[in-house]
Amino acid sequence: MTRREDPRITRSRVLILDAAIEAFLEFGYDGVSVELVAERAGVAKRTVYNIYGEKEALFRAALGRSIATAEQFAHLLTEAIDGLEDVERELPQLAERLADDVLLGPVLPLRRLLVAEAARFPDLVATYRRRAPEMVLRALSAAFGRLTDRGLLAAGSPMLAAEHFAFLVMGAEMDRGMLGGQIGQPTTVRAHAREGARVFLAAYGPR
Repeated sequence: MTRREDPRITRSRVLILDAAIEAFLEFGYDGVSVELVAERAGVAKRTVYNIYGEKEALFRAALGRSIATAEQFAHLLTEAIDGLEDVERELPQLAERLADDVLLGPVLPLRRLLVAEAARFPDLVATYRRRAPEMVLRALSAAFGRLTDRGLLAAGSPMLAAEHFAFLVMGAEMDRGMLGGQIGQPTTVRAHAREGARVFLAAYGPR
């Protein structure tokens, strides 16, 4: 029988990962110490070492949880698209939600962190690419294919449609944010996403 983890350890694990993700996104890998994470988590430094060991293991655990969250988002996105009935009204709303999560949430800082640490953690970058952006594109492609089968879209190449949608909704702001520029205000980002979805529908809407 599997032994259940002590609830105190489970709680400490959550607190530590929350603090670690926040610290790594703010300061980068080199700017974070186990002591800083422990202080932010409100636990003893020894507790962090007991659960995760050295900083590299903590970084991998923190990034692993962020990647799992991104993977879950891809599934939720698929469900949301599959539930569309009025694509002209609902797809721009979904595009706004996508831009919110990717551009205005922790995803963009996470990507910047991964790019900065790509030479040190190439496996994490590859895992993130496979389980986050590539999975989102595959999810969009599959969902757009099903919408085409229902007559709600006309996507002859669902994967190409997915790539067009992602860039129209987020591409310019993503490039700006990844290259050190300033992301637009939330109202601007959301308006851009909605307009991107409308341009997408002009090309891929039902004939």
